[in-house]
Amino acid sequence: MTGGAPSAPHPLHHSWSEARAAAAAAGSRIPPVRVPLARCAGRVLAEDVLAISPMPHYSSSAMDGWAVSGTGPWILVEAGEPLSAHQASPIVTGGALPGGTRAVLRREHGEIGPDDDGLPHLRLSPAAPPGAPSGGADIRPGGEEAQPGDLLLPAGTELGPAQLALAAIAGLDDLPVEGRPLVRLVRTGSEVVESGVPEPGRVRDVFSFLIPPLIEGFGGVVVDERKIGDDAEEWRAALADDGGTATGEPDEPGAGPGGAPADVVITTGGTGKGESDHLREIVAELGGRLVVDGVSMRPGHPTVLAELPDGRFFVGLPGNPLAAVMGFLAVAEPLLAAMSGRAPLAAVELPSGAAFEPELKRTRLVPFRRMYGMASPAGASGSGMLRGLARADGVMVIPPHGVELGEPVEAFALPWGRPLVEPAAAKTGAKPKRRAVGSKEPVDWSGLDA
Repeated sequence: MTGGAPSAPHPLHHSWSEARAAAAAAGSRIPPVRVPLARCAGRVLAEDVLAISPMPHYSSSAMDGWAVSGTGPWILVEAGEPLSAHQASPIVTGGALPGGTRAVLRREHGEIGPDDDGLPHLRLSPAAPPGAPSGGADIRPGGEEAQPGDLLLPAGTELGPAQLALAAIAGLDDLPVEGRPLVRLVRTGSEVVESGVPEPGRVRDVFSFLIPPLIEGFGGVVVDERKIGDDAEEWRAALADDGGTATGEPDEPGAGPGGAPADVVITTGGTGKGESDHLREIVAELGGRLVVDGVSMRPGHPTVLAELPDGRFFVGLPGNPLAAVMGFLAVAEPLLAAMSGRAPLAAVELPSGAAFEPELKRTRLVPFRRMYGMASPAGASGSGMLRGLARADGVMVIPPHGVELGEPVEAFALPWGRPLVEPAAAKTGAKPKRRAVGSKEPVDWSGLDA
C-alpha cells in the first residue's frame, strides 16, 4: 500500500478476458517433485505408488493373548521364544509371532493354572468356544494386504488422510507429487502497521491474511513472506533472485536458503506510477517484459504481470484489498493454474440479481451472494472495502455493455464461498424443471438458497 503523488493513468491494454488468457499462456507447468508425507495433504500424485515390501511386513497377532503351537494344555515359555508342540507364550496385539506359532488364543479364552506337578500351564477357559483356537485363528499373515510391486495408489490420486496413512504403513517417507509453483509474497508500504487500530495516515495490514489462502487455494505454495517499505532498494532486495527464507516445503527447489528462487513473486501495492512505485523500473533493470500492464476492469485496473529472462514471474497487485483480490483473479489465478498443470478457474452463468448500466470499455467485478438462484451484489464493493467480499460466494463479471436484471452473467467461485453449481447439475448439465403457468402441482422451493 503506497501513498505519494497521484499515479498517472494506466494504459489498460488488456481487457479482463485478454489478461486472463495472457497470464495462462505465459506460465509453464512445474515438473513433479518428491515431497515429505507431512506436506503431501491435498497434493496430486505424479506417479503410481507401489508396495516396496509385504504389507504387513511381518506376521502378527490380531489379539492380546497367547501364541500357541499344537493342542492344549500348553506349557508356557518366555515371550518371543520359538514354540514346539504344546507350548505357548504371551503376546499382544500387533506383536510378532514366534516361530512355530499355529494360532493365537485370545486372553478371554484362556486361563493359567498349575498342572499335576504344580507347574503353571495354559488351558482353555470355560468361556472358550468349542474348537478354540482353530488353526490360524487371530493371526495377521505377513503380506496379507499387499505384496511387493502391488499398486497402492495410482497416479492422479488426490492425497488425503487415508492415502497418506497407507503410504506411511507401506514404509514410504515421501511421495512424487505434481509440481506446484513456489510463491514469495512481498507486502509493501511504509504506512502499513501489523496490529491494533492504526493512526490516521496509517493502514492495517490485511494482505498477510488475504493473499496466502488465495495462493494455496489456487495451486501455489507460499515459501516466503516479506514486509518492506517504499524505498527502491528495499524493493530490489525483496525481488532479488536469492531463494528467500523458507516457510514451506524444504525438499522442493527454492524452498530454502541457497536453493533456487521462488517461481512467482507477488507484491501488494506499488503498481501505480508514483514516486514510491518501483515494480516496472525493477522489471526493466532485470531485462524482463510486461505481460500485462493494467487491466480494463474495476476495481483492480493497476494490476501488473511481468516475466523475467530466468523464467520467474512478478505479479503486482494493487494496494487496496478488494482491488488486489480482483487483480489476483485476473492474472495470478490463471498463471498459477498453468504452472500447476490445471485448467484456469471456469466461470459459470447465473442470472444477475441486479441491473448494471453500461460502463464504456471497462469490466466490473462485483462480489455477490447467491439469493433465490440469482447472483445478487453483496454490497461494499469499493476497492478498499472488504465487508462485501467477506460475505460473498463469488465474483460476478459485468461486461462493459452492462447487464439487465435476470440476464445471465459470468460468475467465479471464491475458495471460501458456497459452490456456485449444485453437484448433480454440474455433473449432468441438467436444467431445473420448469413449472407450467397455472399448474396445480405444489411449488418446489428446494432449489432456493437465500
